[in-house]
Amino acid sequence: MDNENKSETEQLNAEKDGAETSVAVSAARAGAGATGKKGSGFWKGFFWGLAAAALLVLIVAGSFLYQLGRGLLPDAASARKGAQSEKTATISELPNPEHLDYDKIMKKIKLLQRVISKNFLFDEHPEEVENGIYAGMLRGLGDPYTVYYTEEEYTRMNEETSGTYSGIGALLSQDKESGICTVVTVFAGSPAEEAGLREGDILYTVDGNEITGAELDYFVSTYIHGEEGSSAEIVVLRGETREQLTFTVTRRSIDVPTVEYELKEDGIAYLRILQFDVVTAEQFQSAVDALTEQGMQKLVIDLRNNPGGVVQSAVQMLDYMLPDGLLVYTAGRDGVGEKYYSEDGHEVSVPTVLLINGNSASSAEIFAGAYRDFGRATLVGTKTFGKGIVQFVLPLGDGSAVKLTTQHYYTPSGFDLHGKGIEPDVFLEPGESDTINGESDAQLERAMRILKNE
Repeated sequence: MDNENKSETEQLNAEKDGAETSVAVSAARAGAGATGKKGSGFWKGFFWGLAAAALLVLIVAGSFLYQLGRGLLPDAASARKGAQSEKTATISELPNPEHLDYDKIMKKIKLLQRVISKNFLFDEHPEEVENGIYAGMLRGLGDPYTVYYTEEEYTRMNEETSGTYSGIGALLSQDKESGICTVVTVFAGSPAEEAGLREGDILYTVDGNEITGAELDYFVSTYIHGEEGSSAEIVVLRGETREQLTFTVTRRSIDVPTVEYELKEDGIAYLRILQFDVVTAEQFQSAVDALTEQGMQKLVIDLRNNPGGVVQSAVQMLDYMLPDGLLVYTAGRDGVGEKYYSEDGHEVSVPTVLLINGNSASSAEIFAGAYRDFGRATLVGTKTFGKGIVQFVLPLGDGSAVKLTTQHYYTPSGFDLHGKGIEPDVFLEPGESDTINGESDAQLERAMRILKNE
């Protein structure tokens, strides 16, 4: 190892010794933060950022097939959420980019700095520029799920993994073609609900910043998340007439309600999974146990508008519900991956219907795919989103982190759903006035009729 690589590795290890391996949610990106070093640290960031950019482009480009999909974030969230895990990386573990022309790179950097110093109208902010280099490097890969986190963003993301964050309490989805962002879920009792936001509202601006076409992860972390007690002016377009409405929403700490449930008529239980966070598996098992005690004989599991999240939570929930066997497996470009099994000997064997739609993504699709392949449920609704790739979150040792797409995942039968989605057994689109588990919900009503054998 050369001296510069060695010193860089020692620095990273000293600043953060072996970050604890854990599961992370790709979901909501909170807080716009800028971290870095000035002076020599700034130029070092330039150098390593551009070098790593070129290296990663050469390594990754052409190795994965990416599909630009709607970002789904749980705060208003993700692309967001996807199957993710976390591991620690150091410079010494990465390939040495000997093929890069360092002289050429440094000349271009110095030229750009001279141009900026001589001509740029506004004050320079080296820390923000450095972070912009790293973020731009990953955006250059063309994968909407591969992103760079500043130290502040990474800290807040880990807080959200626990099911708590400071925001407005809503889920967003972004159309991959138009760039339009729509509110798909408003959490009960949230600031968004109290202010008057509704499902189906098109998000137009936040504090005067237009969201259509913007990168959703960045927009949410910069303009929607924020300090508890701060406010945001949100303009939405509502209904077929696109009526423009303005709301002032006061941010506060949100305990994300990831599971909702109730026992309906004829012993039919309804259980909705809003997203897969670290806390979801425990909440789900408690809900199933409570419904069983109340006399559950049949079950509707609602995955509509569920953007995914922590794959291990989905696996734990499937393990609780399904008989022992393979639940999902992953494979990277080298064919190496992991297999996840149900092996606790426990199952909940009741007639089951799963509700799915185009916003059911990632871990939600893992869940639906396992139920389908085990033959344990009828799927009702519309085709799922089609996000069948896994992201690893790699802490870089200085507080920042990279989320990188590394693998495809497959249902037990070997189906790769990425870019395809999962088709329902019973195709049914919602009515114009339908809301999830509302007064009018044609898909839920159809699920109930199926379970009643009507």
